[in-house]
Amino acid sequence: MHNYATIAMDYKVITAADLPTFLQKNEIANFLAEHLDEFGDSKHDIMKCLDYALSSYGHQGGFVLLATEDDAIAGVVVMNKTGMESYIPENILVYIAVHKEHRGKGLGKALMQRAIATAKGSIALHVEPNNPAKKLYEKLGFTNKYLEMRLQR
Repeated sequence: MHNYATIAMDYKVITAADLPTFLQKNEIANFLAEHLDEFGDSKHDIMKCLDYALSSYGHQGGFVLLATEDDAIAGVVVMNKTGMESYIPENILVYIAVHKEHRGKGLGKALMQRAIATAKGSIALHVEPNNPAKKLYEKLGFTNKYLEMRLQR
């Protein structure tokens, strides 16, 4: 088992100021589409989320946190700004994924800790009850204050 405090993992925060290219976003979207497993969305929807997170337009924005090993993506977090504060958390963690070869070694926790430290303000996230990451979120201090309800159209 690797210890991510000592393993050669590089972390990079990407924002709109970095002027990410379509090819960079496409590489991130492909990684997420593959490694989110049953908890993922279509690549099209992932690209829309990345466009929002990496937008410098108005209230949009956020960041992408990448963990790489030898220039290959090992893990990704996508955080979107909500454009609100206090009554709704300022950020929503939309995606977190760790490459299958790196799971169970602490990389998800390291990514979450860095994402929490990077985000300004409170953070919300949605997690399905059967998602194994739910335990990690609880250990990091996330609580279930509300039951989410949706009207799908």
